[in-house]
Amino acid sequence: MAARSGRISPNGMAHDTRLVITARALRTFGYGCTSVLLAGMLAQDGDSPWQTGLLLATASAGSVASSLALGLFADRWGRRRALIVCGCLMAVAGVVFAVSESFPALVAAAFVGTISPSTNDNTPFSGVEQSILAQTCAPARLTRMFTVYNVTALAAGALGGLAAAALGMQHVVSPGDAAFALYALLAASTVLLFLRLSPAAEAHAPLEAEPDTVPGDTVPGDAVPEGVVPATTSRLPRRIRRLVGLFAVDAFAGGLVVQAVLAWWFAHRFGATTAQLGLIFFAANLLPALAQLAAPLLAARRGLLAAMLVPHFASNVILACVAFAPGLGSAVVLLLLRQSLSKIDVPARQAFMAVIVRPSERTVAASMTSIARSVAVSVSPLVATALLAGPLGLAGAPLLVGAALAICYDVTIWRTYRSTAPLADA
Repeated sequence: MAARSGRISPNGMAHDTRLVITARALRTFGYGCTSVLLAGMLAQDGDSPWQTGLLLATASAGSVASSLALGLFADRWGRRRALIVCGCLMAVAGVVFAVSESFPALVAAAFVGTISPSTNDNTPFSGVEQSILAQTCAPARLTRMFTVYNVTALAAGALGGLAAAALGMQHVVSPGDAAFALYALLAASTVLLFLRLSPAAEAHAPLEAEPDTVPGDTVPGDAVPEGVVPATTSRLPRRIRRLVGLFAVDAFAGGLVVQAVLAWWFAHRFGATTAQLGLIFFAANLLPALAQLAAPLLAARRGLLAAMLVPHFASNVILACVAFAPGLGSAVVLLLLRQSLSKIDVPARQAFMAVIVRPSERTVAASMTSIARSVAVSVSPLVATALLAGPLGLAGAPLLVGAALAICYDVTIWRTYRSTAPLADA
């Protein structure tokens, strides 16, 4: 059990934990708003679909570079300092997108400023934040903690989609420019929150002695002799590296159907308006926030692995069905049903990773996971835009390919880890 950081309130939430959760909610609100309007804004500026794909890929590549730097050095530099720098860069990117139509300037801003095509937070913030959160509670409470972290973010992302709908209905300023101006203000607000983090959020905060083994340490193939603790945390166990690779496959599959891609597909396949898209993605982000509240109960009853895979598998079967919907109404119903299941796995996945590594490895493990997912997502937009070209795009090719890959991930994870899954969360 790790020592708790900050002041503990009656509900067990630390002061630093509340700051981290609030900062992520503000950030995800910005993502939810801008991702709905981003593709339309670029098209209005005269950018072609391949340029949109290139910009999104560049944004993901920037997240990879930043996540790598923070994963390796944030604990040494200071977690608080690292988060503040990332928040400042995010604010700068928002300003550039709000005032500039220069494609090279937008690409540069996307690289440094964590521009996101969806409400998924595969950004340099996430690895550091997850390490801080894991330091605030006992292992048995990790799924609950990460559920709060993710549910508040999803709810904020849903409200961001609603804000995008409101911006789309006004004609005073460009909706995209207004969204990114708001994005810059939200980023500045997160910087103010990070400035309030206590010294207990840092990696050098006093921790209880780490156990000699963690769940699954004796899995065959890790090449760690019984009773021997590795002398360095610079190399994660082989099974963790394998898991990170599988998470990358899942992220690539999800990257084919990010919010920006779905917004394009609904607009071109069914003629959905900007206001309709904002309302669709308000509901599409709110439903997973509510459904994710079931994650701790499912993990406690069936274990972390089942909580990760069962709803995820079902959601991707439904995603494939969206491509065959005959009209906008049926497509929206299927999408919302898919969304209600698609995020239940996230807290369980984060808790799964947290309990199979030592506390001193958590920043590296969480950041490497974020990097792997960001690398995969950096390629996805280019593939998705290629699949959107011509009749394949209107037929929903990104949805079908994404669903097939995600189902393969589910089957592989189950076959690989079913006999070594760590404790079911209490």
